[in-house]
Amino acid sequence: MRNRNTNTILRGVSILFLTGALVLSIVSLIRYSRQRNNYPASMTIAGVSVGGLTPQEASQRLLEVYTSPIEVLYNGAVIHIDPGVVGFQPDIETMLAAADLSRTGRSFWGGFWDYLWNRASNETVIPLSANHSDERLREYLQNEIASRYDLPPGPAQPVPGGTSFLPGTPGQTLDLDRAVQLIGDALRSPTNRSVALTFTRSSAARPTIETLTILLKQLVTVSNFDGLIGFYMMDLQSGQEIHFIMDNKQEIPAEPDIAFTASSTIKVPIVTSYLINRGSALDAETSNIISRVLGKSDNSATDLVLAAIEKNTGPLTVTQNMETLGFASTYIGGFFYIGAPNLLPGRTTPGNQRIDAFTDPDPYSQTTPSEMGALLADLYNCANNSGGALIAAFPDKVNPDTCQLLIDFMAQDKLGSLIQGGVPDGTLVPHKHGYVPASDGVVHDTSDAGIVYSPGGNFVLSIYSYHPVNNIWDNINPLFVDLTEAVYNYFNITVQ
Repeated sequence: MRNRNTNTILRGVSILFLTGALVLSIVSLIRYSRQRNNYPASMTIAGVSVGGLTPQEASQRLLEVYTSPIEVLYNGAVIHIDPGVVGFQPDIETMLAAADLSRTGRSFWGGFWDYLWNRASNETVIPLSANHSDERLREYLQNEIASRYDLPPGPAQPVPGGTSFLPGTPGQTLDLDRAVQLIGDALRSPTNRSVALTFTRSSAARPTIETLTILLKQLVTVSNFDGLIGFYMMDLQSGQEIHFIMDNKQEIPAEPDIAFTASSTIKVPIVTSYLINRGSALDAETSNIISRVLGKSDNSATDLVLAAIEKNTGPLTVTQNMETLGFASTYIGGFFYIGAPNLLPGRTTPGNQRIDAFTDPDPYSQTTPSEMGALLADLYNCANNSGGALIAAFPDKVNPDTCQLLIDFMAQDKLGSLIQGGVPDGTLVPHKHGYVPASDGVVHDTSDAGIVYSPGGNFVLSIYSYHPVNNIWDNINPLFVDLTEAVYNYFNITVQ
């Protein structure tokens, strides 16, 4: 009787335990099934933890993170960028599909077994999937940030009443390539959504060519010179020009350019013509003669060069060569010796037909500031193998070595005044100056034309002046010096 009761009790306890185990298993299965409908605790989507969330809840969280504005710091400003505005759109559907596949892809019962034994599941990482347009981002940065917050460089400004310039201010320009990269990274990050943009410093801007022109005209206005002056400058890097004429401190039209007595500056076209027609293979005697022409302004040596070009008509050949180069107002009508006949009597040119200004140009030899300046620019470009009219007009007779040879001869003119007086000592200035007393013994014409080589850029200057009474040296030389110094400082702001 006792054994039967004991077996009954044991059987009841066993049934009770089995029933309890079954109930616990059913409850656990229900809980696991509910949990399986949500994302596992170890899952992240695009860096955002979505453990325990439903797909709808995960979608909402992802949108909250990836559509929140990017904070941008630039030039003291705080700018908030809407990701959608710059073409960034998270691909929620693709990411959730990948998460669902990972969630439901493993065995149900295997997962349930791990659940029963409280085993942590492996970390699941779903990468970011998004549509992004670098072009739209770059366009936004350029139009909305750079255009508003960049600081353009401030140009140097001339010192009133002087020839120097006050330094300008450097500029600040958004580094667009770096900004696209930084903001693109922030758009793809769930946490690091603040960016400090970088910029590049630009050097202070050089004054504009218009500013330099105004300064040069002011220098003429405040000078002690009250005659007629023609000024021509060419920037040999950019080809920009300044050309003006002022008569008794009043500007008059510069076209057609006014003819001046060429005096000794005509020796540059003469030697140019010699090299065109006789070549640049010079013997020692010829080199010495040309050195006397351009270095010492020796008129007798100049006649030897003219005769070597063409025994009796060398001046005509020089004039024809200048016409070929397009210089209609530059000519020489005779040799330099006293009593030489004028081979071009009464020659008219665009430059000597102006009726609104009078320079009493020498009937034997004339030029204009712009034509002489253009010839020097052609020589410079030819020497640097950069084209120009000389090589174009005489391709078989002129080469860079020819032009450099002529420039080297011009560098032997060591006047130390006029253009050379307006540059620092040691500056290379191949040039030719000219001034000659008229029949009354008074100097009416003073001129200088040359190439200035400077650290900040090379340029041509061609300046001619005329005074009907007396072109006083103490008035005109300081003006040439000031004009040259102003141009030199324009090219060399940092070393003026």
